[in-house]
Amino acid sequence: MKLVTLAAGLFGMALTLWLLSRFGARGILHLVMIGGWGMLAAILFHAVQVMLSARSWQIIAGRDDSHLKLRDYVALRCVREGVNNLLPVAQVGGEVISARLLARRGPGLRRAAAATICDLTIELLSQVVFTLLGLALLLCLVKRSSVTDELVESAGMALVLGAVFLGSQCLGAVSVVERLLVRIAAHLGWTGVESIRGLHGEIMGLYTAPGHAVRAGLCQLVAWSLGAVEVCLILHFMGHDRSLAHGFVIESVGQAAKSVGFAVPGALGVSEGGFILIGSLCGLPPAVSIGLSLIKRVREIAWGLPALAGWQWMETHWHTPGRKLDHGVGLPGH
Repeated sequence: MKLVTLAAGLFGMALTLWLLSRFGARGILHLVMIGGWGMLAAILFHAVQVMLSARSWQIIAGRDDSHLKLRDYVALRCVREGVNNLLPVAQVGGEVISARLLARRGPGLRRAAAATICDLTIELLSQVVFTLLGLALLLCLVKRSSVTDELVESAGMALVLGAVFLGSQCLGAVSVVERLLVRIAAHLGWTGVESIRGLHGEIMGLYTAPGHAVRAGLCQLVAWSLGAVEVCLILHFMGHDRSLAHGFVIESVGQAAKSVGFAVPGALGVSEGGFILIGSLCGLPPAVSIGLSLIKRVREIAWGLPALAGWQWMETHWHTPGRKLDHGVGLPGH
């Protein structure tokens, strides 16, 4: 697995360097410098998106422990994004770490795992909706072409995969994994795994809680949509103003490309390629699209580095008041 991650990371770096050399690294870096105020605006504005995503997580978690506040979910959301964006993990390491930290804070491992799985599923499905809305808007802004047809087909496939992911949970896939993990743990002598028994029922309970899934989904969709404002702010300070509609299209397809490149750490190169593709349909030169992507990466670093430092603090200080610190499942390495 480490070799695969290393290979994917090297591929992403090589692709990024090739794109920079292909479209003029000096010109791209000049555009990034020009967009300095846009960089600052993106860093500050991202707080709104983080807050909405954290609120979505809190909503789907349902019955909150008295010790869990919105600020706790905001902190966990920052850790989740920081790990996924900056560490060599396949875009899911942040969910695993944040779920474990959430379990320490009060609701227990089963509840925390269920809430995180539900939140991740709702986030993925809301992104698919966001991408479909962006493509529908794109078809209103530009003429139909082979590129737009391929984008629509890819979005349709993503919708099918999202439905399969949700459907598998409803049909008991989590229950199968749960039983398998318990058996493996019993065979290897791991401790703490018994606490996840009933995970499938916990997940179904969160999904079927009246109004929770819909409200959480709306929060996530608004958070995704606000990315269009971030794009427009960055492009404005780069001297390439575009309408909010164009910003919506660029962000929706750009984020979809990043998700497709989940196997590559940070989606290096893949994300830039997605911005080049959709930017060209919106009249942006490739250098501007790459500059936009790089500024968004600076924003990820600006949020991610403090989040990683906060993660290390949480590992030693986060626990439910009045209870001993729970270090989670007694798996090897813990």
